[in-house]
Amino acid sequence: MADDTQAQAELADDEALEAPIRGSADELLDAGAHAPIDAMRHSTAHVMAEAVLALFPDARLGIGPAVENGFYYDFDLPRPLTPDDLAAIEARMAESVRADHPFVRREVGFDAGRAAEAEAGQAFKVEILDDLARKAAETGEPMPPVTFYEHGPFRDLCKGPHVASTGRIGPFKLLSVAGAYWRGDEKRPMLQRIYGTVWETQEQLDQYLWRREEAKKRDHRRLGRELDLFSFHDVSPGSAFWHPKGQRIWRTLETAIREVQDRREYTEVSTPMVVSQRLWEASGHWALYKENMFLIESEGQTFSLKPMNCPESTIIYKTHLRSYRDLPLRLSEFGRLHRNERSGTLSGLTRVRQFIQDDGHIYVRPDQLADEIAALLGEVDEVYGWFGLRPELKFGTKPDKALGDPALWDRAEALIREALDRAGLPWTLKPKDGAFYAPKIDIHIEDALGRSWQTATIQVDLTMLPERFDLTYIDEAGQAVRPMAIHRAIYGSLERFIGILVEHFGGAFPLWLAPVQAVVIPIADRHVPAARELAAELRAAGVRFVEVDDSDNRMQNKIRLAQGQKVPYMLILGDREVEARTAAVRRRGAGKNDPQEVLPWSELAWRMGEEIREKRLG
Repeated sequence: MADDTQAQAELADDEALEAPIRGSADELLDAGAHAPIDAMRHSTAHVMAEAVLALFPDARLGIGPAVENGFYYDFDLPRPLTPDDLAAIEARMAESVRADHPFVRREVGFDAGRAAEAEAGQAFKVEILDDLARKAAETGEPMPPVTFYEHGPFRDLCKGPHVASTGRIGPFKLLSVAGAYWRGDEKRPMLQRIYGTVWETQEQLDQYLWRREEAKKRDHRRLGRELDLFSFHDVSPGSAFWHPKGQRIWRTLETAIREVQDRREYTEVSTPMVVSQRLWEASGHWALYKENMFLIESEGQTFSLKPMNCPESTIIYKTHLRSYRDLPLRLSEFGRLHRNERSGTLSGLTRVRQFIQDDGHIYVRPDQLADEIAALLGEVDEVYGWFGLRPELKFGTKPDKALGDPALWDRAEALIREALDRAGLPWTLKPKDGAFYAPKIDIHIEDALGRSWQTATIQVDLTMLPERFDLTYIDEAGQAVRPMAIHRAIYGSLERFIGILVEHFGGAFPLWLAPVQAVVIPIADRHVPAARELAAELRAAGVRFVEVDDSDNRMQNKIRLAQGQKVPYMLILGDREVEARTAAVRRRGAGKNDPQEVLPWSELAWRMGEEIREKRLG
């Protein structure tokens, strides 16, 4: 901790924004300020804590870091907070901002700092300091000094950084209150976490609040119920029950990626879900991942539901003696996986216990690696283009605790860089972010609301599968040598990917992906036979998911229901249309007064079939 006792200037350089290593005792003092805007967000968290203490003098303070798009602070309070409390806290915060109090850094000796927090009754802060003391004792390092930040009447244990004064804080808004266990431990006290956001301008704040409200409307859990796609039930927590319409989306995605894999000469396999612990011991997962597995005891042996497909692909590889001519060997699998996630972390389709991956394991010679990675990036670009998404690639290189030959790592990383440059997709370097056994490419996308998602990954495995499972092929000289193994998924988890797509499209899927592609609406009962005939003609042209609304509802109600289900096409048949074998075409989102096309059935079927085959977005 620095010894500067003056009000800290606004931050501009990256060095001042460095954070402690995650998982360390210092983590709880990390302000989360890794960019200048975060320093303002952390400062706003302090101002919020000041306001809470003014309203609840006996409050005990937890931690208050900056987070993506805002900040939070955890409090132990005498009663649950109400919306009126949040309004009162905001009003107090506004007073502090108007007062323009400077943020002043004070450094004191460790014992004096601990005594000050104990005297103030801040038990959580004392606990943090005691952890730091234990760490110093274990390492033999001297006791660190303690730094506080003060503004106006408020003082908090903190390593910073902050803006110069409260007046530098931009427009802010408190958003919500949630429960949070102290230090994330469910055996520790439950605190009240107040979330807020702050931005440099009112326009930025307004835009963020709009995106937040729009995200609520697009929440895949809500739309999943409204559009009858899937549901969740306590008989199987963290596992989706796919309804017919949701399963149609699932199968459409599966069929589409299979077409890509067939072009690229993948061989599809299927491996067992229940696997002996011996396999996981061989792979190393038993020691590192056992707590995340669902275990099964049978006849004195321990098995698990598989949490990943990788080790089982090696069993298939080793069923034959492989030659250099057999490579690359591309094995694909839609494997059903199970991971024992804690119930508190489950969240709709984006965090589940059971999921299916469009998994692939590709075994290559070193001289084939660059071409194979380039081809995989081509797959990524093609597939994400179906949804109007532009993938951004993040290249993680060798971490400090990597396994394997350093020369092999250097060679693999050089080949990956070459492939990335050839692919023409945007990519950034993440030094030392590779897996311990593999450099990797993480795939990120930005959805319609500008939110970033990591969807899938490509890993070049140099050691785990080849070494642990003694994989070889016979080279041109007749020698047994190790292949490289590429782990790849394009969608990643199908469940998570569908959840992202539901929110990206707001449930209004493009025609090729929509679970109901068209509803034929007969105006009267006498038009129902023709409606069914039109539906059959559409299905023959490749429009597979067509419904006929032959209910007793009036035509306008039928249109309203189809619009509510976000159906792309509504095809209306009356006397004139039936006689001429035409349909009045209404597109999703069209207004009541918008003009309608009237098309012959054959032309309509051809147009819609082409739109589906070309995977047009609209």
